[in-house]
Amino acid sequence: MTKANFGVVGMAVMGRNLALNVESRGYTVAIYNRSANKTEDVVASNPGKNLVPSYDVESFVASIEKPRRIMLMVQAGPGTDATIQALL
Repeated sequence: MTKANFGVVGMAVMGRNLALNVESRGYTVAIYNRSANKTEDVVASNPGKNLVPSYDVESFVASIEKPRRIMLMVQAGPGTDATIQALL
């Protein structure tokens, strides 16, 4: 399995566009969203892109090369804290 160079959590408009922008620069990008359908939508609407979809935090983290670079694009509040704790 190819390891991603960079990871993006949160596949709403900003996270999706950030992931695609980074991928367009030649990087392989791991993507994850709490609700799997958003991750599936990004992959389905961007065939042939170097995106590595994950459907749980553990596989997302494992899919990124070390040292890991992860950008959180999630709404501020308790969800952000929960996401950070899950990644640690």
